[in-house]
Amino acid sequence: MKPSSAATVSAGLGPGRSPADLLGRLRARGGADPVTHVERVPARAGVPAPWPRWAPEELRAAFARRGVAAPWRHQAEAADLAYDGQHVVVATGTASGKSLAYQLPALATLLGDPRATVLYLAPTKALAADQLRAVAALELAGVRPACYDGDTPRTEREWIRRHSRFVLTNPDMLHHGILPGHAQWSGFLRRLAYVVIDECHTYRGVFGSHVAHVLRRLRRQCARYGRTPVFVLASATSGDPAAAAGRITGLPVAAVTEDASPRGGVTFALWEPPLLPAEPAAEPAADLTQVRRSALRETADLLADTVAEGVRTLAFVRSRRGAEVVAANARRALDEAVPGLGDRVAAYRAGYLREERRELERALLHGDLLGLASTNALELGVDLIGLDTVLICGYPGTRASLWQQAGRAGRSGQEALAVLVARDDPLDTYLVHHPEALFGAPVEATVLDPANPYVLGPQLACAAAEAPLTPADLALFGDGAKEAVDALVEAGALRQRPTGWYWRHRERPEVDLRGEGGAPVCVVEAATGRLLGTVDGGSSHFLLHPGAVYLHQGVSYVVDDLDLADGCALVHPEEPEWSTHARDVTSLSVASVRSYVDAGPVGLFLGEVDVTSQVVSYQRRRIATGEVIDTRPLDLPARELRTVAVWFTLSPGSLAAAGVEPADVPGALHAAEHAAIGLLPLMATCDRWDIGGLSTAVHPDTEAPTVFVYDGHPGGAGFAERAYGTAAAWLRATRDAIAECGCEAGCPSCVQSPKCGNGNSPLSKPDAIRVLDVVLANLPDGVPAPRAGDPCPAPRPAASRPEA
Repeated sequence: MKPSSAATVSAGLGPGRSPADLLGRLRARGGADPVTHVERVPARAGVPAPWPRWAPEELRAAFARRGVAAPWRHQAEAADLAYDGQHVVVATGTASGKSLAYQLPALATLLGDPRATVLYLAPTKALAADQLRAVAALELAGVRPACYDGDTPRTEREWIRRHSRFVLTNPDMLHHGILPGHAQWSGFLRRLAYVVIDECHTYRGVFGSHVAHVLRRLRRQCARYGRTPVFVLASATSGDPAAAAGRITGLPVAAVTEDASPRGGVTFALWEPPLLPAEPAAEPAADLTQVRRSALRETADLLADTVAEGVRTLAFVRSRRGAEVVAANARRALDEAVPGLGDRVAAYRAGYLREERRELERALLHGDLLGLASTNALELGVDLIGLDTVLICGYPGTRASLWQQAGRAGRSGQEALAVLVARDDPLDTYLVHHPEALFGAPVEATVLDPANPYVLGPQLACAAAEAPLTPADLALFGDGAKEAVDALVEAGALRQRPTGWYWRHRERPEVDLRGEGGAPVCVVEAATGRLLGTVDGGSSHFLLHPGAVYLHQGVSYVVDDLDLADGCALVHPEEPEWSTHARDVTSLSVASVRSYVDAGPVGLFLGEVDVTSQVVSYQRRRIATGEVIDTRPLDLPARELRTVAVWFTLSPGSLAAAGVEPADVPGALHAAEHAAIGLLPLMATCDRWDIGGLSTAVHPDTEAPTVFVYDGHPGGAGFAERAYGTAAAWLRATRDAIAECGCEAGCPSCVQSPKCGNGNSPLSKPDAIRVLDVVLANLPDGVPAPRAGDPCPAPRPAASRPEA
């Protein structure tokens, strides 16, 4: 679609220009109606509350100068609990004012006690910088707020340690910089009154489990200095926020969840791009014969259309490159219709300078920009609200994120429009045809597992490096701590003495909070020595293998050499007519079984597995047509992963009775595996890239047809456990998604996977349905709860490790 050449810029939706009218114009500009469902979220009036009696007049006046006449009820309730010394989490919607809920007690305490301090933790530097701006704008004497992160000049760090009373940082800096140097922070820690943990729903999986122990290490150091701070957490609406906050902090936490802020009505549309005409396949069973129109292209057209209507619009796109593509295509379409109108659209993503981000935000808020294509950099708490329309290009992975992003639409209580544009993905396709899974279901619980031995052991090593561990400390770190310490002693990482356990090495342990697969690999232009960027170690085999095409800021490079030992890839600029796609092979062996269900011809299992994967070749595909030019071999080392998996087995007889011929079993299981991975994010807070899978007609450890789905992180991340506990619902949704897809032989919306190492071959869509019918006919609705795993090996000490 192209915007009309007669389009003129007006003042947004405004009176008489309802979201329903705008949606009607958008859906009428194409062929078949792409909208599968429209949900009406009604407006809500705000419920104010009086200022707490303990709030000093100076603080009330400061908030009044910023336009806050009185708190909303949930803000006052959370603030009262925190001021009374109760750990609390406020879990309410986007733009509900969660910041005031923790700023009020924290700043009141700082004003009342000139020695008190506050520590604020955000998942990103950008969010901490935004909060710094908000606190500084209150102009309160003696607070001296400051950001302390990897961008802080070393000349300023000493001043911050000595003089700032409101320090804003991130978990990485707390882990790498503050806690190892706790002696330098002793004055700050012994006066610490509050620890604020913003956007705590983002701390999930392996990262969340690590952060949980970083907070326990913080509590331990505070206790050594005679301090017990109050924890105040802010979260998007999530399932059981009190339990999740309790797992993160290790403390009893009260939850405030009833949102009393005002909210304009939202019209929420589910939008499925149309199928494109079928084209002959270049290779049988290798290339797609029919695909849907790209969600990126569809979102770009919608962004152009809304901007042409004069409607301020924010488009959320999952990748940095995708955000740039959406913005560029929208600008091009607008300039074709009205020359110069494309200048009112821009991209926004991580990697921009802080000044550039602030300017883009200002331009959008003031109407200089009408459209912005952004990654989720604008999802987490950045002070940018009041837009007319939000476009969401692809399901963001969780209902919590979906509502966070949709909540950016709505200006001063006015009506707003949100549109979810489905990608060619089993989950997206399922959701746009099952709106009850979005609008009739609660948001997900945050999944993390502090007892994960692959997290617990390394974190105990970090704690011992900061100060010797004592038996009394072990209760702080929870279940499995004594076993993990014993394993560290046996591995030679700790030495036991009568006074406790001591770290044996001079260097502190090397522990990666975010589980990104090792040190990043530098991408260097061979001819000039210029550093272009970095790729995380876990992705380097796929993205930086010799011959790979690497994109950087719109420029194409080809990899000449990958030196894994030195962590460096050498590249040269080139614009080839092909793209590259790495292919890998994976083998899996069962190490142990934690729990299982015997369901006659079907077995369901949860346990530890060893996964060995190796990138063995890559395809070159012609950019213009997608034609496979050739497949070239690679010689890269294998990688091994001990993790947690859920798997199910079927008897050959049950498959034969269901009509699955022996020759079709591999394709049936492979298709079921792909679809199950695509639908697991519906049950667990994960992305399909967080998990992996393997299927085989006869596995040597199970001696039966088997489908495995495993966590893609060492030691597991809690996703397989969630899959095991909700297996019947998960696999039923998987079966429905396959059966209801409109394709004939299988497509990316049901059984094809964008990350398949076997080129999506073999696959059998109808037989995958038969496989899942057998499983669902025998599997009970409930399964036993899994138990914790065994301790893991010790971490190795780091060499010199820079601060975050």
